[in-house]
Amino acid sequence: MRLATRVWGTGPRTAVLVHGIMTDSGSWSRVAPEIAGHGYRVVAVDLPGHGASGPAGTYTPATLAAALLGTLPAAPDLAIGHSLGSAALLLAVPELRCARAVHCDPAWLPRPRDLDALRAVKHAGRRELSAAHPRWTDDDIAAEHRALAGWDPDSVTALRHLPGLPPAPAVPSLVLLAGPSERIPPTEAGELRRRGWRVRTVDGAGHTVHRDDPAGFLRGLRGWL
Repeated sequence: MRLATRVWGTGPRTAVLVHGIMTDSGSWSRVAPEIAGHGYRVVAVDLPGHGASGPAGTYTPATLAAALLGTLPAAPDLAIGHSLGSAALLLAVPELRCARAVHCDPAWLPRPRDLDALRAVKHAGRRELSAAHPRWTDDDIAAEHRALAGWDPDSVTALRHLPGLPPAPAVPSLVLLAGPSERIPPTEAGELRRRGWRVRTVDGAGHTVHRDDPAGFLRGLRGWL
């Protein structure tokens, strides 16, 4: 499956960005220009069932990873994934052959979720989105509202197939967590460190770190851009 993409910058290096569930490539709009300013051509995808990409027959991290591999340029200098996008990126990294990977508050660990409640977010209005994301700008809220219009709520089924805590990273990799993180609790974060992952936290940021605290997100990437 060939995915829709959005591009920032024309630098000699390549960075690829993979968003989380319910949103689209526009979710990176506050940080992608800053990444591009470090000499990158930044390519962000719309995952299957999101944005301008069409729906998929099935949604699992593996099928999302296959779509990434069918779309993204090979051997990028940097790959960044958020939440469910990070689960897809984790599976794609060995074949993608990126030089470095960053996983932002990754959705790797299975946990109880009310999938019907998640599907219902499809119909959230701007007031509900603002209440759920008080640190987002008005532009972020408007962009998320538009993204929900193009989102296939059946994609929540991918959350039933999360990969679990991974072994040693295939490439140099940073896990950049919300502070505190519900997705990677402290015990699991410590285990990731023991397995060879670099782990940092953006204190006070919620799950969508790059929208809650773009400056903190970029500080968290120091040494990785």
